Amino acid sequence: MSSRSLQGRVWGQEGAGRAPFAPSATHSGVRATGWYSSYTIADTWYPTWGADDRLYSPFTDGEVHGVTSASYGDSPTVGHAAIRGDNPLDLAIEDVGVIPVDKGEYQGRYPCGSLVVDGVWYYGSYTVADGGRGLNYDVLGPLVGFHTSSDNGATWTPPPQTPAASLFGESGWDGDPVRMGTPHFVDFGKNMEHSPDGYAYLVGHGSLDSRAQLSWISGDALFLARCRPDPETINDPGAWQFFAGRDVAGRPRWEGTVSAAQPIASWPGHMGCATITYSPATGTYLMCVTDGWPTIRAMDSYLLEADDVTGPWKMLAHLPDFGPQAYFLNFPSKFISEDGSRAWLCYSANFTSTAALPLHANPEGSRYAMCLLELEFVPTREDPDFGRNR
Repeated sequence: MSSRSLQGRVWGQEGAGRAPFAPSATHSGVRATGWYSSYTIADTWYPTWGADDRLYSPFTDGEVHGVTSASYGDSPTVGHAAIRGDNPLDLAIEDVGVIPVDKGEYQGRYPCGSLVVDGVWYYGSYTVADGGRGLNYDVLGPLVGFHTSSDNGATWTPPPQTPAASLFGESGWDGDPVRMGTPHFVDFGKNMEHSPDGYAYLVGHGSLDSRAQLSWISGDALFLARCRPDPETINDPGAWQFFAGRDVAGRPRWEGTVSAAQPIASWPGHMGCATITYSPATGTYLMCVTDGWPTIRAMDSYLLEADDVTGPWKMLAHLPDFGPQAYFLNFPSKFISEDGSRAWLCYSANFTSTAALPLHANPEGSRYAMCLLELEFVPTREDPDFGRNR
């Protein structure tokens, strides 16, 4: 669908003055082209681009082609689906299914990092804490582990980990400062073709502070982990390395335990769920972040960019009250233009909207679904060649 009222709308860097990020030297914001679409009545869409040219994504808490998934309750499930098509305005969602999961003592277990590479689908899930032990219902729990599938989701092998004994040993209980919360794989393109070193990278949000208010959509800082993806090692804690700061020469340091992890970016109270996508035409990384506390109101979002996955990150655009309650933002690499000047933003929105307290779509097309909005990156005068195929 297209909208003349949406076309040309610009989100700049105004309102982000408190953010500890320098402004982008190449962009002054993003501009809507007017094109948008949406699919299903479910959220948590994180498309990953397989070698067969299909996108593969989790979903949950809704219905897709008659298949229902709910990540809470006595028998939680997480959903999965394939997405066929090259035009975001005309996609087909197929091969829909669900995976039964155990939430243990937590309130729910939800989808997170999803990656398809070399014919194997790695599907992560994390927990949120229940009302016991004096915690709020949505307090951030850990990444449990990864289900794997070698037949495009027809069958799944569960991880050996449990909610009580998670992959990285985090829990979220009793003030445990989760670092790798709601983690997502960096999108390196089709079959991970643009990974600089063969590693799969995972970005999560959380905090170093045990007093932090961490939820599925809010936190203090972002952390980075990496491994070489393989069904035999994806759930092996010893196969993972964590960004642990920089050495005296400014080079990234990598350590083997999550306790050594240091932030790749920090803004206390304002860094919730994040995703990163590599743009091959420009050689830059695009990050989407949700500033989501207290989780049930309108949410600010913002876009960062960097020349390296470890940063330093710079402010590209600030999107106040986007959605107005948008969350789980990401740029699917399949839908970035060849010259890198345009990309489709994928997100869900307005999950607390009711007849009594409606949240009116802003921008147009925002709803509880897989929403897609085409954006142009607005170049600054300092980079007049941006948008040309390099």
